[in-house]
Amino acid sequence: MARYDYHCPSCEITFEVEHPMSAHPTVTCPSCGREAERVFDPSGIVFKGSGFYNTDQRGSGSTPKPEKCESCGACD
Repeated sequence: MARYDYHCPSCEITFEVEHPMSAHPTVTCPSCGREAERVFDPSGIVFKGSGFYNTDQRGSGSTPKPEKCESCGACD
């Protein structure tokens, strides 16, 4: 179950409703009983640092080269 914010345009209150992500219910305001609108907020995720964008480049020493194994013969 996910929690969503709804806003009543009539009495100007914002409240939270819990329902499945696949459901799109008609939600009524708990104080006045009129239909409320779902509030869409941007995500709270913030990506900081390098490595999150496809234009970023890896540093020269970021991944070590694998050592060759003599037992399998596929590393040559």
